Amino acid sequence: MSETSAAPHIPLPRPGRGADKARMDEILRVDHAGEYAAVLIYRAQKAVFEGRKSHGDMVRDLSEMQDQEAVHLDRFNRLLNERRVRPTVMTPLWRIAASALGAGTALMGEKAAHACTEAVESVIEKHYADQIAEIGDRDPALAAELTQFREEELAHHDHAVEHGSREAPAYRLLSSVIKVGCKAAIKISEKI
Repeated sequence: MSETSAAPHIPLPRPGRGADKARMDEILRVDHAGEYAAVLIYRAQKAVFEGRKSHGDMVRDLSEMQDQEAVHLDRFNRLLNERRVRPTVMTPLWRIAASALGAGTALMGEKAAHACTEAVESVIEKHYADQIAEIGDRDPALAAELTQFREEELAHHDHAVEHGSREAPAYRLLSSVIKVGCKAAIKISEKI
């Protein structure tokens, strides 16, 4: 399993009317953006490896992970529609960034692609854990779904580690840059 997560970061409740809805909108908006980016990262990685010989296992693994992320994305698409929440206005930029990240790490090789997965999923699983702690009492059904999604993200993380993510060229630098980018995208997507 992954490293132990620190105590969850739970934002202070907002005062005022509509605060709970505004916070739930942020949660759904950022989760939708994250799942959208994940699908694109895996799709771009898969496209690179499909064009190379002897990467059948990698293509199969990426397809499975992409399919799981697509299920998450479909769920958040429905939730945005049901709860009348707009997606982030950053979607066009995230499309470019996620596709570039996926293709770029795949071009660096399998271990770099796994390092990308490990870095992204380590941020996302903590992000989901924080959200689960925050909304568990307010929206237990959504918290249960996020728990399932978090477990799947942890499985992707662990798979990446088992397949050599930490042997990637410039692993620490690559991992750090990806994590910082993910954390920034989370903050931005919540708000705009």
